[in-house]
Amino acid sequence: MRIDVIKGHDEKYLKDLMEVSYQVMLNTFGVPNGDRYQVLNQHEPFEMNILDSGLGIERSNDVVMFQITTRSRNVTQKRAFYDQLAKELNQKIGLDPKDLLVSLSTNGDADWSFGNGKAQFVDGPLH
Repeated sequence: MRIDVIKGHDEKYLKDLMEVSYQVMLNTFGVPNGDRYQVLNQHEPFEMNILDSGLGIERSNDVVMFQITTRSRNVTQKRAFYDQLAKELNQKIGLDPKDLLVSLSTNGDADWSFGNGKAQFVDGPLH
């Protein structure tokens, strides 16, 4: 999970952003506890141009972009993730749902190596 934000938020806000997104992923995707791979990047405002694709969404400098690489998920799981993430981030850190952008990219078991030069989903011990 890559999370991109504009600089200016305090450490608690950023930690809460990461924790909420992790918990939502656990709840909606059914991944095992401890399956946590997050990278947070902070940018100058001019480094993030997140427009609305003609949807009429006006974003602020609180915009957050999630890019998540995951095994295949069904539409129900994806919709639940988007919905729960927007609600929980709004409740926990006050993020306006209009400032949330999520992109999911799926891949297969052979596309993952968690270390040691092994494909753990293919060769074990993960399944």
